[in-house]
Amino acid sequence: MLTDAQQSALKAALRQVNSLVLGKPQEVRLAFVALLADGHLLIEDLPGLGKTTLAHALAATLGLGFQRVQFTSDLLPADVLGVSVYDAPTHQFQFHPGPVFTHVLLADEINRAPPRTQSALLEAMAEYQVTLDGSTRGLPKPFFVIATQNPADLSGTYPLPDSQLDRFLLRMALGYPNAESERALLTGADRRELIAQVQPLLSAEDVLALRRAVDGIHASEALVGYVQALLARSRMHPGVRVGLSPRAGIALLRAARAYALLLGRTHVLPEDVQALFVAVAAHRLVAEAEAADAGALAKSILLAVAVD
Repeated sequence: MLTDAQQSALKAALRQVNSLVLGKPQEVRLAFVALLADGHLLIEDLPGLGKTTLAHALAATLGLGFQRVQFTSDLLPADVLGVSVYDAPTHQFQFHPGPVFTHVLLADEINRAPPRTQSALLEAMAEYQVTLDGSTRGLPKPFFVIATQNPADLSGTYPLPDSQLDRFLLRMALGYPNAESERALLTGADRRELIAQVQPLLSAEDVLALRRAVDGIHASEALVGYVQALLARSRMHPGVRVGLSPRAGIALLRAARAYALLLGRTHVLPEDVQALFVAVAAHRLVAEAEAADAGALAKSILLAVAVD
């Protein structure tokens, strides 16, 4: 249960990010869900729709360290993780940490890098540590990856492997802004200048405390049964070749707890699960037809399972 001060600060943080990323309240809420649920966020959309602005605004508002890596076809794992360089005077190798050693890492256009570089993030995202040259180094806490990727049909992209996709708690798209928000963007101040003036409303310690609070959000036996029914349906649903794993169910429950926390509740409702199901499930489903719309499949699974 959050204190009044924590609840107030969290609401203020949401308002501030929404003032910087205009017209996307649900998408901003999903970004907060991914962070508070101790997961990572994948944003798949066309360039120029605010993906980088969202990452910058979130880190600045929460008082977290921020690094951005532009993924390209010639990017090496060492460019992300760091490298050990021999220091002649001391006759020792000195480790120079890469941009992954931060709180919020923006992996921009992650699917433009070859699979070897993409996979360099796997250990960091799953274990919150990096192993290089036989030494394991922990990452700062909290550690949160926001990855952006272009639609797979654009030239020069490498599809993310299933193992990497599964490391992202949520996948979403921002889409074009509505007319009112677009007008405000066209006539207002530059987003980068506004973000540079932002005052942090929370801290890394506050974020960790909010994550602990997520653990205390209650999910009833009936709610867990509903999630299990969704998992079971995904494994036998027409058009689905590989359904959702137990890890996907754990991710869905944790995301639903974070969603309930953001809405000021101490327990999870089926509506929380329904609001998140497509974002949690679609990128984990493997369709029978290569060109099938995974989002549409996830929606049809949701419609096929009744709430008891």
